[in-house]
Amino acid sequence: MKVLSHLLSWIFLPLFMPLFGLLIAMYVPSSPQSLVDNDSLYLMIDQNKWVVLFMFFVFSAVAPGLSFVILRALNVITTIDMESKRERLIPMLIMLAYCLLLYFLFLVKAHNNILPKYVYALPLAGVFVTASFTLINRWIKISLHAGGAGILSGFIFAYSIEQVEFQFWTILFVILASGLTIMARLFLRKHTPTEVYAGWSLAVMITFLINFYYPIG
Repeated sequence: MKVLSHLLSWIFLPLFMPLFGLLIAMYVPSSPQSLVDNDSLYLMIDQNKWVVLFMFFVFSAVAPGLSFVILRALNVITTIDMESKRERLIPMLIMLAYCLLLYFLFLVKAHNNILPKYVYALPLAGVFVTASFTLINRWIKISLHAGGAGILSGFIFAYSIEQVEFQFWTILFVILASGLTIMARLFLRKHTPTEVYAGWSLAVMITFLINFYYPIG
């Protein structure tokens, strides 16, 4: 069970969750409420899909991951898990900076909302989730893994509501992924129940609201 919990913690790393959400929305068939509003990730042309996925891969996974490895090599953090509250401040600020940079890159390179609103809303949600977690980290070691699962869930919840047809199994998948992530962190005793449930709930709420209400035009 311990090995499985470690494996789940790596599979559902917070850095990967935005990519999982985009892959689901882009490649699981769905039908938007309106073609005029350009709010479908599934109907994007393949070239745009690959560009968006590449940018998210670089700025939400590769760049932060390499930054954390460098911080570990410099002994700024003692472990990649960042188990103490004090050690988490700089990594979370770095993650916030990458989310903000990704958001502004989309605003500049794909201005006038030529891409579906979720492409802009997802990194913006990352900014607000990370900022909130950074503040809360002063009092409790809120779970980043649960937060990542919350981002995935909130994004899919918001996206599915605005589709006329959407595969219900994807909702079950994100709920299952969230449950497994929370279970793994609790089993490994990395967090208390309050830390994981608060992390998931806050991330779901912020991500859902930003993606659902992000202006289209």
